[in-house]
Amino acid sequence: MRTFDVVVIGAGPGGEVAAGRLAEAGLDVAIVEADKVGGECSYYACIPSKALLRPGALLAEAQRTAGVAGAVTGPLDVPAVLRHRDELIGGLDDAGQLPWLESRGVHLIRGRGRLAGDRRVAVGDEIIEVRRAVILAGGSSAAIPDIDGLAGARPWTNREVTTAGEVPESLIVIGAGVVGVEMSQAWQSLGSRVTLIASASGLLPREEDFAGQQVGDALRARGVDVRQGQRAVRVQRDDDGRVTVTLEGGDTVTAAEVLVAAGRRPNSADLGLETSGFVKVDERMRVPGSDWLYAIGDLNGRALFTHMAKYQALVAAADVLGTPIAAEHPADGPGAPRVIFTDPQVAAAGHTTATAAAAGLRVRAVDVPTDGNAGGSFTGGSGGTARFLVDEDRGVLAGFTVTGAEVADFLHAATIAIVGEVPLSRLRHAVPAFPTRSELWLGLFAELDRTATS
Repeated sequence: MRTFDVVVIGAGPGGEVAAGRLAEAGLDVAIVEADKVGGECSYYACIPSKALLRPGALLAEAQRTAGVAGAVTGPLDVPAVLRHRDELIGGLDDAGQLPWLESRGVHLIRGRGRLAGDRRVAVGDEIIEVRRAVILAGGSSAAIPDIDGLAGARPWTNREVTTAGEVPESLIVIGAGVVGVEMSQAWQSLGSRVTLIASASGLLPREEDFAGQQVGDALRARGVDVRQGQRAVRVQRDDDGRVTVTLEGGDTVTAAEVLVAAGRRPNSADLGLETSGFVKVDERMRVPGSDWLYAIGDLNGRALFTHMAKYQALVAAADVLGTPIAAEHPADGPGAPRVIFTDPQVAAAGHTTATAAAAGLRVRAVDVPTDGNAGGSFTGGSGGTARFLVDEDRGVLAGFTVTGAEVADFLHAATIAIVGEVPLSRLRHAVPAFPTRSELWLGLFAELDRTATS
């Protein structure tokens, strides 16, 4: 029977970070993976999806820019885009990920891991004893909603849509969250005819209303057929391979493929736990009632983002090492920093107007044009909105959402202000450089000063 100090089940980004940190600290660590080292993000989500999105967004930006539009006259080189995507995901081979684990002395065990009692992990027929901790990092899978005929229609999920070897002539997308809007834009830009089916709550329902509205307008301008408020009630794949989706009210849409983008479910059903849902954890990522069992990343449902899985991995590793990190802050949970890589991009951290109200916060929304400054004059008139949510009782920023071209890197300054609870009286002295679009922060203080003197 093999014995390790720590066993990590799941070699996605969170699992890798936890294993690497603990091995670097001198512990004997094993990581168990049944699929690919690197996880969903590396092969079927973040990396390939952004590779598919970037060319179209860059072309659109060039076409909006004076003096450049005339130089960009041809279509995208679709085979080149797909080849580059394949290079970034290693041709779906995880060999390139292994040296990172090997250099840190992490033992890789191929197979499906599950708990087999107190400080024991089963991988196939082997039982492994664990001296200090087990960290569950099994991630999540695409949820398939209960729509008549859908499961039997061989729908695409995020895995198929991000790794497709050719552009489908037409594509129906069910769900208008992050995956739905990103993949609608990506495949439309690559030549597919896309129909996006959104619920009555609209596009990107977890973000500020203006974000979903602006992304929807941009998709329509690109030719995406956005069907808002027309829920799919039946799906059928015909003998010729084409898929027909029947909408509430009786309308039908037919396409070569259908993508289900209706959320995620945790991979917890076969881990030897009492739950098949999200695993509850405390602020140290420990499963309540245990001093040796942790759950990080998508599995605990706090914030389904790669960067938060990596952060939670460090929190769990620090606790195992006896140097706990206080993890009670607004950015580990619904307020986690997040970016939607459409064009316009959507970047947000902390509360939205709706979540702030639900939390009982007294906030004031200050909206500023993203490009309403000198820096914006160089971005081709991409537009966008920046919303600052000011906590009026504490005098700090409670939330931030910004839309526009290439705004993802705006986000970290807002994340620091929110997590650090920087008083607005001090934040106004963080002077943005001229001429950059970061001067949108000046708009916040101009509005606060205007109302203070009115």
